[in-house]
Amino acid sequence: MLVFATGTSRTLFYSAFLLSSCEKTWPLRPRHRDTTATDPDGSQGDAMTTTPNEQYFSASPSSDDVRRTLHVKLRGRKLDVQTSNGVFSSGRLDLGTSVLLRHAPMPPAKGVLLDIGCGWGPITLALAMESPEAEVWGIDVNERAVGLATENAAANGCGNVHAVLGDQLPEDLAFDTIWSNPPIRIGKQALHELLMAYLPRLKKGGEAYLVVQRNLGADSLIPWLANELGDGFTVGKYASSKGYRVIAVVRR
Repeated sequence: MLVFATGTSRTLFYSAFLLSSCEKTWPLRPRHRDTTATDPDGSQGDAMTTTPNEQYFSASPSSDDVRRTLHVKLRGRKLDVQTSNGVFSSGRLDLGTSVLLRHAPMPPAKGVLLDIGCGWGPITLALAMESPEAEVWGIDVNERAVGLATENAAANGCGNVHAVLGDQLPEDLAFDTIWSNPPIRIGKQALHELLMAYLPRLKKGGEAYLVVQRNLGADSLIPWLANELGDGFTVGKYASSKGYRVIAVVRR
């Protein structure tokens, strides 16, 4: 059951979230791999494989670009993809991403779809395969991740994918659907700025689905989004699974 929270009548305007060359490393915070939460498809909660001093939200990873092949299942489709060091969840499909892909409804067949924080591309690829006639954009701050997403889309026949850095996304694009496993660990303020750069760009009737770990602030994020987005949006919990919330945002 979807429970919505409505926002205030405040009118807020946000410019596009452009990452300049001096801002392309998001705030660094300690990150530890969670080895306790696993899923039958091999996905694992908050999975991370980088060097100790490197974060997946660094613009240019310093670790060696060592490619590995993953066999993943995205929305019922089996794919082979390439990952590497220095990107989010390079060793497996992240558990939060798996939860989102299992619970998010079918995206529109046509239109413009966005994945915020695409990493090596699992959500982007899922959107592209579900909606082959749509225009699918995947954005990330990490140059290596964007390259991997581009290569994985091409290797799996997804010619409708554009994987780019955040500052390369056309400013005039509006979105029919947004799916995201957002980078929670960049810090609350940076996360809020990131979400408010793109969620207001939903078209009327457009929908966004975000997956956030419950113990990392999912429940408090819902009323915050409702308040900031205002009365033109509804925000609520769409689904819960394995310690994660799927949050729905709908532009009325």
